[in-house]
Amino acid sequence: LKEGPNEILYVVNSRTGGIQTLKSHIYLWKSTQKLIISDIDGTITKSDVLGYIFPLFGKDWSHEGVTDLFTNLYKKGYKIVYLTARAIGQSSMTKNYLNNLIQEQNKLPPGPMLMSPDGLFSALKREIIQRKPHLLKIPLLTEINNLFPDNTQPFYAGFGNRDTDAIAYRYLDIPLNNIFIVDTNSDVLQLGKEETTTYNEINNQLEHYFPKQN
Repeated sequence: LKEGPNEILYVVNSRTGGIQTLKSHIYLWKSTQKLIISDIDGTITKSDVLGYIFPLFGKDWSHEGVTDLFTNLYKKGYKIVYLTARAIGQSSMTKNYLNNLIQEQNKLPPGPMLMSPDGLFSALKREIIQRKPHLLKIPLLTEINNLFPDNTQPFYAGFGNRDTDAIAYRYLDIPLNNIFIVDTNSDVLQLGKEETTTYNEINNQLEHYFPKQN
C-alpha cells in the first residue's frame, strides 16, 4: 500500500447477475497522523433531511465555507474522516455528493467515509425515531482509534450538528475546545468556549484553531 488512498476492487461472478464489481479505497496513514471527524448530514449539509433530498435535484444545500475550511485543514496536514448514520445502501449516493460538492472552486478533500452497516430502516430508526446515532458512531470511531498505537490520540477535532455528535466526540477524548457544533443557520458553536463563529471565520483564523501538522 502507498501512503494515502489506495483503490481496491471487489469482483463477484454470480450465475444470475454475471460479473459485478464494487470500487472502494483503503487509506494508509502514519501512526502520528491527526484526524478531524466531520458528520455529514446537518454538518456539511444544512439539515439532516433536506441534505438527503436537495442534492438529488441538483440543489446545493451545504453550509457556506465548509469546502474551503476542510481544504485548508487538509493542506495543513490534517486528514478528514467523514461520518454518517446513513445506511450502507446509500453509500454510492453519499460518496457522489461528497465528491461533487464544490464551493468557490474548492472540493472536499479525500477521506474515508464511515456509515451504518445495516439497512435503511434500521438507520432511519436510530437517527430519526430513537435519536441515538451516537450508538453507531462511537463504535465506528473506536475501531479507527484502535488502529493507532496505545497512548496516542489520533482524533484532533470533530464537527457535528447535534448533542449526540458531541457525546461521541467526547467519548473519544476530543477536547471541548476542539468540538464544533453547527446549526441550521450555519452558526458554529465551539463547545469549550461557548463562542459562536462560522466556518468562514474559523478559516480566516485557521492557525488559531488548528496549528500546522508536520
